[in-house]
Amino acid sequence: MSLLARSAAPLRQVAVRARAAPIRSMHGEYKHIPFNYDKKGVFGLKVASYLIFGFSIPFGAAWYQLSKSSGSS
Repeated sequence: MSLLARSAAPLRQVAVRARAAPIRSMHGEYKHIPFNYDKKGVFGLKVASYLIFGFSIPFGAAWYQLSKSSGSS
C-alpha cells in the first residue's frame, strides 16, 4: 500500500465527520466575550471613545514634550 493511499483514509473520515457534525456558527449568542453590546449605540460610543483616547495619547505626549522644552528657555 502506498503512502498516499494510507493517508487518504483519515482525510475521508474527517470529511465525513465534518458533514455529520452540527456546525456551530458565531451568529448565535455571544456569551464568550467579556463585554455586552445589546445596546449598540452605547457600545459604539464606548468603542469610539476608547479608540480616540488611545489614538490621542501619542499626540498628547508630543505636545507635552514640545511645551516642556519651549517653556524652559
